[in-house]
Parts: sequence; C-alpha cells; structure tokens
Amino acid sequence: MTIFDHQRLNAATLKLDVDGLRRGWYSDKYFENVVRVLEGARKADYHFNGVSPRPLPVDPSPLKVGEIRVEAQIFNRRAPRALNVGIDAALAMLRHAAGYDDGGQFVERWRQLEVEAAEDGTFTDYEGDTEDVQPVLKIRGCYRDFALLETPILGVLTRASRIATNVYEALVAARGKPVLFFPARFDLPEVQPADGYAYWVAVQRYNHDSGAQVAPLVSTDAQAAWWGGRGGGTVPHALIACYLGDTVAAMMAFAEYVPVDVPRIALVDFNNDSVGASVATLRAYWPRYQAALLNGDAEERKRWTLYGVRLDTSANMRDVSLGMGDGYGVSAELVRVVRQALDNAWQDWNVTGDMAEAAQAFCRGVKIVASGGFKREKIEQFEKEGVPVDIYGVGSTFLRNDAETNTDFTMDVVRVEVEGRWVEMAKLGRKPNDHPNLQAVDLSQL
Repeated sequence: MTIFDHQRLNAATLKLDVDGLRRGWYSDKYFENVVRVLEGARKADYHFNGVSPRPLPVDPSPLKVGEIRVEAQIFNRRAPRALNVGIDAALAMLRHAAGYDDGGQFVERWRQLEVEAAEDGTFTDYEGDTEDVQPVLKIRGCYRDFALLETPILGVLTRASRIATNVYEALVAARGKPVLFFPARFDLPEVQPADGYAYWVAVQRYNHDSGAQVAPLVSTDAQAAWWGGRGGGTVPHALIACYLGDTVAAMMAFAEYVPVDVPRIALVDFNNDSVGASVATLRAYWPRYQAALLNGDAEERKRWTLYGVRLDTSANMRDVSLGMGDGYGVSAELVRVVRQALDNAWQDWNVTGDMAEAAQAFCRGVKIVASGGFKREKIEQFEKEGVPVDIYGVGSTFLRNDAETNTDFTMDVVRVEVEGRWVEMAKLGRKPNDHPNLQAVDLSQL
C-alpha cells in the first residue's frame, strides 16, 4: 500500500518464493537456531527458571519460553530521513510464511500475529538517537512463528528504501526534470522488479511533495512489473556499430522500423563528435518531417521528429567540439555547445517564410539527455549553473550504499508478554517507539 493509491501489493505480484521463506532459505542461520531452541523448549515444556536482570511486574516462573509472545519493531537509521519502501513485501512475507514446520507439514500462524505498518512512500526521520526511532512495522506474536523472516524482511526494506531515497534526492536535485532509471545492468536481474518499484514510489512521492508531474521512466519491463508500467528506451552504441559507426544511418533505420510512440533519441557520442552527430541526424530527419508537415500526415511527423539527443561521452574523453581547457565526459561545456548547435541547425537548410519558422521549432524542440556518471551532486551542480539539460539518465549511483546513503533496517524485540502483561525487554540503548504513520494491518487481505 502506498500513500498514493492505498493498494497493497500481493504475493502473486511480488512472486514470493513462499516455500523458500518458510524453510529459512533466505534467513541468517542464527534465526534457524532460535527456532530450534524455542521449539526444544516448547517440547520440553520448559518454564522460565532463570534470573532476569530487569525489574518484572509479575512472577515470570510460569512463562513458557518456547511459546513466548514478543513485540518487535522495525526501523531504519538513515539520517536525516529515509523514504520507506518494501513494507508491502514484508507484510506479504508475514502473511504467507509465518508459522512453523511440524514434521514436514507447515503450520500457518499469520492469524495469530498483530501487525501495524506504515505505507510505502512515507518518510521517517532519524537524528542519531537509537532510543528515538520511527518504526515502519510492529509485530506482536509468538516469536518462533516469524523469527525466520527477519533477514528477508530487513533485506527488502533496506534495499528498496535505500534506492527510493537515493532516487528522491536525485529528483530534488533535478528540480522537476525527468530522471531515467538505468541501473539494471549493474545488478542481478532478479532485483529489477523491487528496484523499479522503489524508483516509482520515489517519483510518486516527489510529485506529491512538489506538485510536479514527472513521469517514471525505467529501461526494462521487469522494473515496471510491480506498478503496471513498461520499460522504454531508444538505441545502444551497439546499433551504431552495426551500421559501421554511421549514427545517422542507424537513427534513420530506427525511425523507419520502430513504432512512432517510441521517442526518437539519438545517441550521439559514438565517434566522440556529439555536435556533428546531433546536427547531421537532425538534418537527415528534416526532409521527411517537412514532407509530412506539407501532407498533413501527423503520424509521419511524429515518426520523423527527433525527440532528443543523448550525450554519453566517457569520462576519459573530451568531445572534439570542445577546446583544450574544457572538461571531459558529459561536461557543462559540451551540453551548451550541443544546445547551441541544435538551436541554430535550421539556418543552413535554405528554408524561408512559414517553413523557416517550422524548421526553427523543429530544431529547438530537441531535448538533451545527459547520462554517464551522473549522481545527485553532479545534477545539483548542473542545475545550479543553469546547464541546459532536459533529462538526466542515472545508473549505478542509485545503488550507492556508503556512509551517506546507508539505509539499513533493524528489527528489535522491545517487549515480551509475561502473564498477560507486556514488559519492556529491549537491549540497552533501544526502547519501544511508536509512530503516527503506523496502522493496523489485516493480513487476510494479502
């Protein structure tokens, strides 16, 4: 459930490996040990006979440790705040994998759990005090019923929330310009649906907060699987290689054979001449566009409209259009000279009157997509300098996990039930916390 549509993701959409979750396939082994110990205590009908260093309001000796009920809270510590995603996936794990194995037969126990959760797309704040946290999930129930699920629950929350927060910060830096999601090639295929969903939630949250209408743009269908979208894209360098390095020939073929609803975006750095390739492609498209304009053929106009050019110059290269003192890679100088060249390209086309006005609009409507090595800091700098980028493409930096972007989640048992009373039992340095975003969850709906 996101704060935008209030619809929970279900196990079918998530494609959960329910059997693997139930068997502890994805769980740290010490949780398997927990289950063994508690099951052993249950079978032995063990009642607590130790000495608790904590003050207890009741006599603990009747407590059956093997069936102990606990209250667990799950929170993260990314400062100053994190955009939370993965909560629906965590709830689906509880619904379909909470329980225990009884001689080879799995006994479902989700009905015995009391669960409160926030919604995907909510923020939580953190100022460095581990006793003052904002849980996104609270679970009350027999601990052995959900102990094995801690690892996968924390894993999906950590990864999805880290990516969502990274994306949100990039969107803020881009000031409402679209940011393409390009990290698919930098990780396992299996993570694409969760990653793409995290990106989508971040886009929705940014639009919600800013009033913008940024479209979510992912590169694979898998990345859009959880939110019902589709992947999109234009051309890789490989297609230009297939046309022996002739960018214009490759882009003419692209316009000819690819459906008109796919934007024509030329990748123009293959020969390290972004200005030359941009202007040449635009010039080649113009006669076809002009003919369609004169014939009133809207579909053909769309076919031969150059939507954009993508600059993807390698960080160790300086484009031939730049001077010796200019930057390498996709620099501010490169974007500016390409923009100027595009805007003025029509002046050499021998057009006059109304057609000159159409040609000018044709050229100035071309967008610039900047990709290759972009991260939040570079986007911020470009925007501060007024560099005329229209769309940013970001890849591996969305997966960053360092001291600044770390979004690890923690599950703590903070209370235990003793003789019908809930008693605080958190490790020192932690304590039970509440948060207004938490709401009771009916697991039967999942």
